[in-house]
Amino acid sequence: MNELEILKLLKNLSEGKISVNNVLTKLKNGPFYTDSMEHITLDYHRNLRQGLAEVVLAEPKTVKQVLQIAGKLKNGNTPVLFTRLTDIQIKALTKKYPKGRKNKTGRTFIINPPKKKTLKSNEPYVALFSAGTSDAAVIEEAAEVCLAMNVAYIMKNDVGVSGLHRLLKHSELIQNAAAIVVVAGMEGALPSVIGGIADAPVFAVPTSVGYGASFNGLSALLGMLNSCASGVTVSNIDNGFSAAYSACLVVNKIKKYVNK
Repeated sequence: MNELEILKLLKNLSEGKISVNNVLTKLKNGPFYTDSMEHITLDYHRNLRQGLAEVVLAEPKTVKQVLQIAGKLKNGNTPVLFTRLTDIQIKALTKKYPKGRKNKTGRTFIINPPKKKTLKSNEPYVALFSAGTSDAAVIEEAAEVCLAMNVAYIMKNDVGVSGLHRLLKHSELIQNAAAIVVVAGMEGALPSVIGGIADAPVFAVPTSVGYGASFNGLSALLGMLNSCASGVTVSNIDNGFSAAYSACLVVNKIKKYVNK
């Protein structure tokens, strides 16, 4: 149950179209409903609080657990996002929910996926940039978060600092974005460059891409943390999810105040 559904429920109550007891029942079965399975307690209130249902980190879970959680969270039209899926888990979800959206590169699956929003929606948008094709899994994960949160986004891949002209042609996209996610491995320089151009928050994601001295993303992480660009905030290594989630919260807050 989302904010609009609750507002409609309260409006119907005020107009006498529904009883207090019916409202209470619907609320108990909606955001305030609690449900526990073995080792799992689901958060049905998160969509109302933050604009997206509880996101399921599938990596440590069995196929049975993933399907159990999906069965509990799928009700209504609310998007449900699964991240860090194995091929076997994706196959099981696809079989059970053929209308869902799978992204094998990003290792994600969305039940009740909304329609993708582009710049043509004329809404505030998130700009996603990756330094190289080796960062594809992380930026694809970030893109699926934007889609699940019903936020317009645009994605540009392979625009790292080794060929800076590839990035500079996107200066207008950078300057018009409401929030930016930048994914990079190796020395992790791309967020600093974009941070020096943008007037929006930059959420940087170091990736575990690079040779031995990259220490599986640690060198990129430290480089980004030491960025001289003031608006750069850094997520954990390979964590496209958190960076995109934060960027979408910024965009949705802007939309909320603009539409007041």
